[in-house]
This record gives sequence, C-alpha cells and structure tokens, in this order.
Amino acid sequence: MRQFYGKSYKEFMLNKLVPIVGNVGESGLGMEVGFADHIANEVDIIVHSAGNTTFDERYDVAIDINTLGPCRMLSFAKRCKGLKLFMHVSTAYTNGQRKGVISEKPFRNGDSITRELAAFEYSMSSFPILDVEAEIKVALDARNAFEDNIVTQKMQDLGMERARMYGWQDTYVFTKAMGEMMIESQREEIPVVIIRPSIIESTYKEPIPGWIEGLRMIDPLLIYYGKGELTAFPADAKGVIDAVPADMVVNAMLAAMAKHGAVRKPGLRVYHIASSVVNPLVHQDLCDYFFDYFNSSPYMDLQRRPIKIQPAKVFNSMDDFHTHIHTEAIQRSPNSPQGIRFSKRVQRSLDLAKHLAKLYEPYSFYEGRFDNTNVQMLIKELSEEEKRHFDFDVGSVDWKDYICNIHIPGVLRHVQKGRGL
Repeated sequence: MRQFYGKSYKEFMLNKLVPIVGNVGESGLGMEVGFADHIANEVDIIVHSAGNTTFDERYDVAIDINTLGPCRMLSFAKRCKGLKLFMHVSTAYTNGQRKGVISEKPFRNGDSITRELAAFEYSMSSFPILDVEAEIKVALDARNAFEDNIVTQKMQDLGMERARMYGWQDTYVFTKAMGEMMIESQREEIPVVIIRPSIIESTYKEPIPGWIEGLRMIDPLLIYYGKGELTAFPADAKGVIDAVPADMVVNAMLAAMAKHGAVRKPGLRVYHIASSVVNPLVHQDLCDYFFDYFNSSPYMDLQRRPIKIQPAKVFNSMDDFHTHIHTEAIQRSPNSPQGIRFSKRVQRSLDLAKHLAKLYEPYSFYEGRFDNTNVQMLIKELSEEEKRHFDFDVGSVDWKDYICNIHIPGVLRHVQKGRGL
C-alpha cells in the first residue's frame, strides 16, 4: 500500500484508522476515559484479535492475555450502545487433542478434552472438570509462591502441565480455549462470532501474493531445510498440516461481519477457517514441495555457492528422528582420541533440530481435522462478484503452486529480505 499511495500513504491511513493506546491486560483496556467513552458511543463492531501465541508462555502471563483479555474486551463491549457484533479471533487448535473430524461448536465452561476423550472408555468421574476461575487462581497463587529467580521456568512448566492434564497440547491453545469459555459464559445478549483459523501463512492474492510479516508456523522449517541445516522432519508422512492464507482469513472475517452484524441477533457462531477437511495438505507433499523449490532455486553459502539439499526424510516416530539426526551429526564430525567431537556448527544444527521437533510434535502428529461447514455455508451466501473480491474458499487452493510460487518466495522476499539468495 505504501507503494500504491506513495507520499499520501500516511494521510490515507489516518483517514481510515485512529490509533489508540491501550492494553488488554489492564482494567478498562488501559484507555483514557475520554477515548473509551467516545469509542463506546461510536463503535458498532468489535474485533478482538490480541493474543499471546508463545506455546510455552508463563501460565500467569498467558492467562492474563488469552483468558482474561477477552473478558476485559467483552466488558467494554457491553458499554457500547450500538454494538452489533463482537468478533473474537481464536485458533482452530483450541480443539486440543480431539481426533477425527471436529465440528464448529463453542466451548462451555467446564469442558475438558481429557474427559471428552475418556468418555468412550472410562468413567468421566475420574477425570477433573475444568473450572476456569479455579485455573486463574492456580496461576496467580503459583506466581506468588515462587522465588523471582525460578518463577519464569516454574510458571512455564505449570502452564504445560495444566494444559496437558485437561487435554490440550500447550499453554497457548489451552488459555485461548479458556478465553472462549469465558466469552460464552459472559456474553449475555451480545451477538458473538468466534473465528478459529488454523495455521495462518502468507497471502494468496491480497494485498499482493506471498505477503507475510514475520515467520509463521511452517516457515522456520522451510528456511532451515533450504539452508541444509535440517534434513528430516518428525511427522506422520500421510498426516495433514492445516494451513490457510492470511487474506482468506481476513475475507472470511469480513463476510461473517456482514452476515451477523446486519442481523444483530444474540447468539454465538463458530467458524473454522481451515483446510484439513476440504483441501488437505499432506506432510509428505509439503516436504516434496520444499525440495522442488530449493533444488531449483537454492540458497547460497557465504562463498556464494549453491547449497545442495536432498529430499527431506519424514520419520513417523520421534525415536527414529533422533536416531537419524545423531547419526548425521556423527557423520559430519571428525574423530579424535577422545571419540566423536561435534563442531559448534554441527552441535547448533543438532540442538536446532531437537528444539523444532519438540516444539512441533503435537502438531506434526495431530489427528484432528477441522470441519468448516459453517464457512462453506457462508461462501454460498456470497454473490459471484463478492466471491471474486472476497475469496476465502480454501478448497480452491492449489497447494503446490501456492507453496512453490507464492509462499516460499514471499517468505524469502518479505521476511528474509533476500538474504542468502
């Protein structure tokens, strides 16, 4: 947009946007009273997209932003006299360790994935009910109990422990799920839409194909693979990674605003902006696309020589993956009288591979598929012209074309800034 509007870009943006200092971690959202009153009198749609996306964030920090943040925003929404819609941006992975096709249904306070999964085999009475208010107290009490020098690590460990106890992969998705529960229990007569995107990647068309800001979920993998530092991935080779282009998420949000904002009917509707049911992207195919791209357009090393890469190996178990990377590290290291000695570079690659494997394991072996029936119904309500201008039909994406011709070039251009090319 800067290129399109040139010198008038700032003027154009200030005519469209009014930046306000605020903080979802504070009561009253940290806004000045005058601004808050003015917004409450003028606004008709609120979109709450603030969140802490660190998988293993401190439990107290994640709860403050992801669970209590939506409550504070909803509290402000109740002051807005002409409010037509409250839209909350969550993530499809709030569905935790659910398996199979997962429907677009809201959470209720007390829902626990562990109890839900256990219902098929055991008595649910042996599994704890999730009490969000109690979890908030657990986090605050724990924070006050630990010494300053250990509090960060202890609170990170606590978050992961509580998440897994109730059936979620990590602190991030657990606290986001509790945020949804709080919205459902406190919304009263406010019309609410919850948007649950899966893994958001670069844009498909707008504002330009491949635009992206910062590294997203799959991007560290493709960069380290292209540089030859990562030669294998732990994943279910036939499993699916659920990705969606960023502009399709935005377009779906706009369509949902138009539909539900016009009706102004109390209720809560969930939309999965996801691809795993309508257009699955298979892990093995994704690895093949990475190879196709970097084999034809390789990274350059410091001497400007092309970095040669091999097809990525996909291991269906973490044990096999760890065996592979250790064997590879040994092969790349010299022998000494004391045995194998890893160079700093080899050790760094080994540590990196272990870190990424641990980080992505819950997602690379994920067994859920996100149904998007509500999204498909929303698409059907659009006119042909609206479909052209506000495309969010993930089923129409050609994944090989998107990954090789749009996404990877976009990451290298907008995030890597052409480094290593």
